[in-house]
Amino acid sequence: MFAETSPSLRQVTYPLLSDRSLEVSRAYEVLDENTGAAFRATLLIDPEGVIVSKVVYPKEVGRNMPEMVRLLQAVQFRRETKLGVPANWVPGMPGISLSLNNAGKI
Repeated sequence: MFAETSPSLRQVTYPLLSDRSLEVSRAYEVLDENTGAAFRATLLIDPEGVIVSKVVYPKEVGRNMPEMVRLLQAVQFRRETKLGVPANWVPGMPGISLSLNNAGKI
């Protein structure tokens, strides 16, 4: 449906989702039942189908795509290295040991 209403979306080569039944919005708990519209939300779902991140924004606030990319990179880094990802981490920085012995040292 999206591609039928927007010429720019006709160029999109990946699947788009329409949630007219609101089933998906309810399942992911991002539906504003008062308005019948989904909140602005971004969910990262791992290959096993587990939600590893869910960020819900106020309706007046747009998403920060560079932060979403950084978050995805951090989740992938964690999966690959088994290390923790410290605050303000960016790709190329080291991870941290998740040992409780390190709590409060970093």
